[in-house]
Order: sequence, then C-alpha cells, then structure tokens
Amino acid sequence: MNGRGRYQPDFNDDDEDDDWGDLGGERDDLTDVPGGVRLQKVLAAAGVGSRRHCEELIGAGRVEVDGQTVRRFGARVDPEHQIIRVDGKRIPARQDIVYLAFNKPPKVLTAMSDDRGRRTITDFLGDRAERLFHVGRLDYDTEGLMLLTNDGELAHRLAHPSYEVAKTYVAEVPGPVSRDLGRRLATGVELEDGVAVADRFRVLEQAGSRALVEITLHEGRKHIVRRMLAEVGHPVSRLVRTTVGPIKLGNLRPGETRDLTTKEIGELYAAVGL
Repeated sequence: MNGRGRYQPDFNDDDEDDDWGDLGGERDDLTDVPGGVRLQKVLAAAGVGSRRHCEELIGAGRVEVDGQTVRRFGARVDPEHQIIRVDGKRIPARQDIVYLAFNKPPKVLTAMSDDRGRRTITDFLGDRAERLFHVGRLDYDTEGLMLLTNDGELAHRLAHPSYEVAKTYVAEVPGPVSRDLGRRLATGVELEDGVAVADRFRVLEQAGSRALVEITLHEGRKHIVRRMLAEVGHPVSRLVRTTVGPIKLGNLRPGETRDLTTKEIGELYAAVGL
C-alpha cells in the first residue's frame, strides 16, 4: 500500500504463490498474454483484497477481462491495456495512473500555474511527477472537493455535460429561506445564458439572518450555483463543494489530498460508462 489509502500495483515480485495459482480454477477461453501478469496478482495490487481472496473471486466467476469471465487463477493479463472488472466494476490496474481527491481552500486558483503569482493547485501537490488534470473547475473563492487524475479519458467524461455527473454544494446565504425555494430551483431559474435547474435542494440550518443550504446539480456553467441563488434572492457568502458523483469530501482538510479507494474509482468509471 502506498500509505495514502490505495494499493499501487507492483508486478515485479513473482513468488511461489504464482505456481500454486496454476492449479486452481476452471478453464476458460481467455488467451494468456505472453509475458503478462497473473490475474490474482493484478487484483491484489489494485487493492481488491489479499491474493487468496482474489483467487476466490476468480473461482466464483466474479472477474472479467475485456468482457470475458475468467475462472483460472493463473491467467496472465496485460494490466496496461486490458480492462478488468470485479462484480461488474472496473478496477484501476495501471501502475502509472493516479486518482486524487483534493480539498481546495478559498483564494486558490484552479490551475497548475499563474503568471500573477496567485496560489494554485500545484502549490499543494508537493513534488509529484505526474501531469494531472483537474476535474471540474472551482471559482477562486469557492472551496471544497476537486478530483485530480492523469487518466485523461476519465477526466474528460467526468467534465462532459452529456454524462450528467452530479455535484453537491453547501452554501451560506442570507436567511430566512422560504419553504418554496426548493420548488423554484427545481422548476428552473432563468439566467442570462439560459435556464438552470437544481436536481435537489434542502435547508440544512437557519439562524436569524443566516442559512446553510445544500444544492445538487449536474451542469457546470461558470458560477452556476452563485448565479442561481443570487437570482432567487439569496446571494452566496461562502460556497463549498461536498461531492462529485459518488466521491465525497468527508473529513479531508483544506489543502490536503488523498488517494481514491479502489471502490471509489470503480464507481467513477461506472458513472461515466467506462
């Protein structure tokens, strides 16, 4: 394990366990990749479970390679190019791909550099060598969850409006909030660039002239949450994104990153049809 929550594949440690693996499991029609890595080793390195547990998954017919169920423990695969799924969910098998959750603080630019000297995402990533894409921009003053990855196809799909990946925000606004505000937002708010619709809305708390509200929507027009709430009479004083699709901000502190788990990565793949 890499110390930050997810196994990083290491396929250079052939051991005697591999020889035992050839003895178990049923035959199937998958063609072994010459020089490939044994399937149970790929699964274990990706964080699916122990080698023995992965062999049990294979034997139970719960593992697919390129859409074909594999039941041989010793099947050799190419994790760099083949798509491997467990229980229908794709696993992150490549060694060179990273998936991070980042809690962006306010007053940080959603960019990797800035010629005006403002703080950017790069200032919080240390000396990472990967060229990372940020999934979905956050305004300079907006805080919260961002996803960072060098998986270009996943990043593109997560950001593309056709996949309708929902994002949830918590906003501090002037109160009190009327009971029909959720209905108004769900019906649609007319903005200068078209109607914007909230998927869900709820009031988290109200105290005098201050309210905390939660809003979920699946589009990503510029300043969309701030503009929607301002249009209905509740300008935002603080905005935090708490979810992107199945990924939650949780207790991640501002300025910190964490590796996504194997389960979370599989859920992201599923959300965009990969």
